[in-house]
Amino acid sequence: MEYIRITNIEDPLFAKLHKLLGEVFPPEEVLEFELWKEPLEDPGIRVFVAVNDEEVVGATEYRYYPQWNIAMTDFTIIGRPGLSIGRFLTKNREKDLHELAQENGNTLFGMFAEIYDPYVKEDFDFGGVKPMNPFVRREVLSHLGYKKLDFNYVHPSWKNDGEAVLGLDFCFMPTDETISEIPSPLITDFLKDYYSVLPNKPAEWVRMIEDLEKIENVKLLPI
Repeated sequence: MEYIRITNIEDPLFAKLHKLLGEVFPPEEVLEFELWKEPLEDPGIRVFVAVNDEEVVGATEYRYYPQWNIAMTDFTIIGRPGLSIGRFLTKNREKDLHELAQENGNTLFGMFAEIYDPYVKEDFDFGGVKPMNPFVRREVLSHLGYKKLDFNYVHPSWKNDGEAVLGLDFCFMPTDETISEIPSPLITDFLKDYYSVLPNKPAEWVRMIEDLEKIENVKLLPI
């Protein structure tokens, strides 16, 4: 299996990746094909696919932010069972991120991720791919060290229609497992930057940010 970065919308592997995205994620979570051009060419956005026998069987997108020394996992896809794709993607992503942090003169502080909460919303099918079952994914991410940030999370729809998407938790995986809370400004600064590409923010999202700005730290809770 190969770990290959995609940096161009014309790459034949991207068409296979986008097809996989549409099969696995709900429509409001998938950016339109043509709108991927700029993100793929952005050196700060890292899109890698797991290629087995010339087929895209998994993928991950993530970013490293040197100004905060943190990363964000945009998505991880396991497209086929029985190939240890999840571990393959995780280990390669981890190696890449630690190298990026070292180049920045740091040890990676941690990584954000949005995690579906199937105990609140149970209609996530993920294309019928069993390893993508949200109960399984949530437990795996807990094993990796992710913790739920202690606030009610609202996600702006990637359709940029101003709709609020619920049913997710915003989580953080600290490199130092003894960390029990992180600064609220780190969360708000990051979310403002991350979603700056979407001008139509839901009112619920705006209120969430305003509430976070009133507190100093946010606790990390088990998931």
